[in-house]
Amino acid sequence: MSEEKILVTAALPYANGPIHLGHLSGAYLPADIYARYQRSKGRDIIFVCGSDEHGVPITISADKEKVKPQVIIDRYHEINKKAFEQFGMSFDIYSRTSIPIHHETAKEFFLEYYNRNLLNEKKTNQFYDEKVKMFLPDRYVEGTCPKCGYEEARSDECENCGALYDPSELKNPKSKISGETPVLKETSHWYFPLGNYQTRLEKYIAEMDGKYGWKENVLQYCRGWFKDGLRDRAYTRDLDWGVAVPLPDANGKVLYVWFEAVLGYISASKELSKQRGDENLWKEYWQGKNTKYVAFIGKDNVVFHTIIFPAMLMAWNDGEKEKYILPQNVPANEFLNFEGKKFSKSRNWGIDVIDFLAEFPADSLRYTLAANLPENRDTDFYWKEFQMRHNSELADILGNFVNRTFTFAHKHFDGKVPPCSNLEAIDTEMLQLLKSYPSKVSEFFEKYKLKDGVFEIINLARAGNKYFNDSEPWATVKSDKDKCAATINISLNIIYTLAELLSPVIPNASAKIFKMLNSSPVKWDDCAEASLPDGLQLNDAEILFAKIEDSVIEQQVAKLGISANIQKPELQPKIGIEDFAKLELRTATIVEAERVKKSDKLIKLKVDLGFEHRQVIAGIGKSFNPEDLINKKVVVVANLKPAKLMGLESQGMILAVEKEDGSLSLLTYDEKVVNGTKAK
Repeated sequence: MSEEKILVTAALPYANGPIHLGHLSGAYLPADIYARYQRSKGRDIIFVCGSDEHGVPITISADKEKVKPQVIIDRYHEINKKAFEQFGMSFDIYSRTSIPIHHETAKEFFLEYYNRNLLNEKKTNQFYDEKVKMFLPDRYVEGTCPKCGYEEARSDECENCGALYDPSELKNPKSKISGETPVLKETSHWYFPLGNYQTRLEKYIAEMDGKYGWKENVLQYCRGWFKDGLRDRAYTRDLDWGVAVPLPDANGKVLYVWFEAVLGYISASKELSKQRGDENLWKEYWQGKNTKYVAFIGKDNVVFHTIIFPAMLMAWNDGEKEKYILPQNVPANEFLNFEGKKFSKSRNWGIDVIDFLAEFPADSLRYTLAANLPENRDTDFYWKEFQMRHNSELADILGNFVNRTFTFAHKHFDGKVPPCSNLEAIDTEMLQLLKSYPSKVSEFFEKYKLKDGVFEIINLARAGNKYFNDSEPWATVKSDKDKCAATINISLNIIYTLAELLSPVIPNASAKIFKMLNSSPVKWDDCAEASLPDGLQLNDAEILFAKIEDSVIEQQVAKLGISANIQKPELQPKIGIEDFAKLELRTATIVEAERVKKSDKLIKLKVDLGFEHRQVIAGIGKSFNPEDLINKKVVVVANLKPAKLMGLESQGMILAVEKEDGSLSLLTYDEKVVNGTKAK
């Protein structure tokens, strides 16, 4: 069997404005971490993206500026391409959908369906704005949903309740272009029979989920569409900007961007093949049976990548031509908010990537976003948290460990890797722990639990600091130089492993560390096994991350018109040490977790306290999915009187912290701590 190939795509950003931090957190950073990780494993992978450059929003922007649509897309394609480059995205190609090879690909798909009589031509009533003399796409008509009453529903779909309906059912429609009430005017379009593929799509998603474990948020979204029943979807639109419908009687009509844009992944791969001198190379990834295709997107793009695009590929594959593979997984993320509110261009709320990177290092942003990815629920970017992550974790934990180790090596061992002999228990335990890390982090990354993987990597830096402190090289350099040498040798090898494990997350800092070590990366699986050779001459140490001062962050927060000062909370009456001593805080492992029926807040947990198992009912359901809690190491208030919640007995309480947005973060501990240990 030929070697497995991996195809990674990231959602095509719309070339109508600059990308912001929410876009990075939703689709692009997760895709880049995953792609970089797979390359470091030595796997055959291509990573594809590009600008989505057709559709009405671009023509509206062009009309407002009195320029051609090409001016708009050229501007934002370059802005976003530059932002991605500065952020460290490692695309193999960043293409665009306005180029000829994309138009040819999109037309080829349409004609394949048309010539096989898959498409249905229908006359339909569509909203028309008589003031601006144009048919209005769905997003440019707003009214009241006939199902739930939501007042900002689109002409044929409500994003609030997910309902689909005929445009004639929308109540109180208004044109978002002119503000006038549009009229329904007859036009004709070709429709893709999406409903014909529902059974196959349900089977496909169930099979992929069974084999590879799709995320629950993605499955729930798909189930909602299937429950309502898939319908024929318009494949064309009345518009003069886009991929022209390749039929003689279709003047003024283009392919609907819903169907055309997703084909940008294929056309970008074709363009990459040409750049690499092999025009058929793309087929090895898109039509090879031994390819794993992973599509990284935000949750607003789920339907296109789990239902519409797979149905299009299924329809193509029913023909006589070479078959396309379908996504093996679509690990969509939820949304990242900004200081507790949704990013909003109209309300000037948020920050664009290009502006952020003009003032702060890319790696600091990558790490902060990676440590707080909205993998299962919406999360927030806060300036104060960004400062905390940068200063406390990157500078104090990682940077301090690297700096103190290099300083010691240069001062006491002539800037060379000292020999390592006569290991003691503390040394062998650290080496054993070190060897476990590549596979431990791999397990998370392979399951798209990138945030957990990043947490484990920084835990290794924490462990390195603890090992350094416990070994006391400042003392042993005087009393036992060989022991001191072993400490510095092992610390340098921890740093070497960290450089590799961190390379998908903070690639610039990783490259600096390798340069300081005067060494090159090895494969991921070997990074904890490969020892730096004794006597290797080290380069001078660099400061990886300089601290960010409070005044810098306060300046950023001031731009938003909110205060960066933390209000002092009202504390409960003071207690004596004897009152605190009454609490039995014990470490435990969560071994089972399930939601309590009829409650969106409560989760029933079984925790292992070492000496017994307990049932705890915890109000953490809005912040965690049950499956993500298994094997978490937590602290339990073990001597609470039993209480009943929703008819279930709770025999303790889990300690957690409530963040500014109301979400919870569990207090966890080092996995080496024995269950039942008393916390003091």
